[in-house]
Amino acid sequence: MNPTEAAELLAHAAAFDNRNGSAAAAKAWAAALHDVPLDNDARAAVAIYYTTPPRDPDAKLWILPHHVRTLRTKIRSQRLENFQYEPVDGETVPEYLARLRGRTAAIASGRVAAPPRRLALEGGPPKEFVAELEARGWQVGRNVPEDEALADGIRRSGPLGVECPACGAAIGRPCKTPGGTEKQPLGKPRTTPHSARLRAADGTPEAPPEERAAQEQRIRQMSARHLAREADTIPDAVIVDEEAAP
Repeated sequence: MNPTEAAELLAHAAAFDNRNGSAAAAKAWAAALHDVPLDNDARAAVAIYYTTPPRDPDAKLWILPHHVRTLRTKIRSQRLENFQYEPVDGETVPEYLARLRGRTAAIASGRVAAPPRRLALEGGPPKEFVAELEARGWQVGRNVPEDEALADGIRRSGPLGVECPACGAAIGRPCKTPGGTEKQPLGKPRTTPHSARLRAADGTPEAPPEERAAQEQRIRQMSARHLAREADTIPDAVIVDEEAAP
């Protein structure tokens, strides 16, 4: 956009805000919009700016060069919303890039009509795949009722996919620590799931209560023996007579 074209765009804006255009303003706008041509999209950007109410109803609208640039880009991008380039068989990379740029520019400028809607995927599963599913009792294309779909449930992978047998945490919820506070009546979330929940997620059967009690007793005894060994290895305190020390 040169100063003459910028002056014409300023005159178009003056019809909305009654500004007084000048040669200095035209040169400034031309410098700010040097890579933006004076076309119908630039004029439409001015109209869109003044048809959009400001956030403050008492504020006065006053368009600036960056408003023209932003709104013009938005107008052109909307025309390309549903555009999808269809490659030509046998085209080289330079030919592909040239056609893509030319097609994009033509649609963005409005010289070529924009696609009315986005292309949809067509087709279905192969017949062999459908036959295999139907042989296993599946009916392809059947509408599943909502109650039936919810009955199957959505299983999460890992420990959170099962209810915790230790603390009763629901599926998808982390395990809780014992006790609770007024802020967290069910206890604080644990960083790691309970071992019982890990076993349930892996499908490992739980041991009988007697076996679990015996295992816990063995762990307590091993801990007590370890603490006793550490107590035996602690050296006695040595009393130092400071007066006798050299």
